[in-house]
Amino acid sequence: MAVNSSRPSFMSRFAGQQTFLALLALILVNQLGFGLIQPVLPQYARTFGLGPASIGALVTIYGVARFFANVPAGMLAQRSGRRPVLIIGTAITSIASALFATATTPTELFAYRLLAGLGAATVLTGGQVMVGDLANPENRGRMMSTYQGVFLAGVTMGPLPAGILADHFGIRAPFIAYAIFSGLACVCAMILIRETRGIAPAQSTSAQASQHAAPEGGTLSTLMTPAFILIGFVTFSQFFARTGAIFVLLPLLGADRFHLSASGIGLAQTLINGGNFATVYFSGALADKYGRKIVIAPATIVTGISLAMWAWAPSEWWYLAAAVVWGFGAGLSGPAPAAYISDLSPSTIRAQIFGIWRSVSDGGYIIGPVLLGYLAGKVGYNAPLLGTAAIVTISGLLFWLFAPEFHIPVSRRLVETGAEAQPAKT
Repeated sequence: MAVNSSRPSFMSRFAGQQTFLALLALILVNQLGFGLIQPVLPQYARTFGLGPASIGALVTIYGVARFFANVPAGMLAQRSGRRPVLIIGTAITSIASALFATATTPTELFAYRLLAGLGAATVLTGGQVMVGDLANPENRGRMMSTYQGVFLAGVTMGPLPAGILADHFGIRAPFIAYAIFSGLACVCAMILIRETRGIAPAQSTSAQASQHAAPEGGTLSTLMTPAFILIGFVTFSQFFARTGAIFVLLPLLGADRFHLSASGIGLAQTLINGGNFATVYFSGALADKYGRKIVIAPATIVTGISLAMWAWAPSEWWYLAAAVVWGFGAGLSGPAPAAYISDLSPSTIRAQIFGIWRSVSDGGYIIGPVLLGYLAGKVGYNAPLLGTAAIVTISGLLFWLFAPEFHIPVSRRLVETGAEAQPAKT
C-alpha cells in the first residue's frame, strides 16, 4: 500500500505538540508579566507629572513601536524562522521593563516604553505565526483559542497582584516583576521552542470548504480583498477600544469617579481578563464548528455595548459589571480573527500577512490612547466611551453583513451540496 508522504509522521506530530506546549509556556510567563503592569501604568505615569493626554501618548508609543515592528518581524519570521523572533522579542521585553522601572524622567519613560513595544511586536507576531504553522483549518480555531487562553491566563493572573505589589512595595515594583518574568520567558524560548517554519499540517477532508474560496495570489492581492479589509476594521476597532478605553480611561475613571484604589482597579482588570479566559476556548470551538463570522460579529457588538455601560455607570458595582460584559465579549471574539486571517492567507506568505494585519490592528493601538486621553481631558469620560462604543459596534455589523466565510465545516457543506460524507484519512 502506498504511503501518503504529505501526511505528517507520528514523530513529527509529537514534535509539533511539544513545540506548541513550549510556546504556551513562553506566552504564559511573558503575559503574566504584562498583566502586572497593565493596571498601574497610568498611576505610575502620574508620578512623573503626566496628565491624561500624556498618559495616552505613553500607551500609544508602545503601539507605534508595534505598528512599525510587526511587518519586519513577520518578514524575519518568514526568512529566518519563528524561533529567533520569539527569543529576540522576549529578550528586548525583559531589558525594556527593567529600564522602565528605573526611569527618572518622562523622556526615559517614553524611550523605554518604545523599546518594550518593539519586543512585544516580535513575540506576538512570531507566536501567532507559529500557531498558524502547527494548525490545520479544521482545528485552527481551537488551537488559536488555546494559545489565546493561555495568553489571557497570564494577563488575568497579573492585575490583582500588581495592585498589591504597588500598595505594599511601591509603584515601581510591578515593573521590576515584569522584567523578571520576561527574562524567564526568554530562557523558556531558548531551551524549549523548536522551529516550525516549513511545517505543512495535514489537511482534513472538512477543511477550507466554502463558496468563497480564499485567495491564492500574492501579498497585495490578499490585502485588497474585502475579507482582509473588514477583519482589519474589526481588530483595529478592538485595539482602539482596548488600549484607549480599557488601558487609559477605565483606570482613570475608576480612580476619579469612584475613588477606587490600585487594588480596586486591579480587580476590575482581573474581571475583564477572567471573562476573556472563561470564554476564549469556547470561542475557538464555536469558530471551528460553525464558522468564524458567527463568533466574530456578535462578540464584537457585545464589547461595544459594554463600553456604553461604562459611560453610564452610576456606581462602582456597575463599573465592575461592565468589566464582566467586556471580558466575555472580548473573550468570545479573541481567537477567531487570527483563525480567519490564517484561513485567508496562503501558507507561503502567512508570516507577512500576519505582520501586516497586526500593524493594521495596532493602528488602533496608536490612535486610541492619544485621542481618547485628549478627549477625556477636554470633555470628560462619557463622550469618548460612547464614541468608541459606536465604532466597535459598527465594525461588527459590517463584518456580519459583508465579510465572506472561508471555513465551512463538513456537516454544513454536505447539507448545502447534498454530497455524501467521505471518511477522513487518519
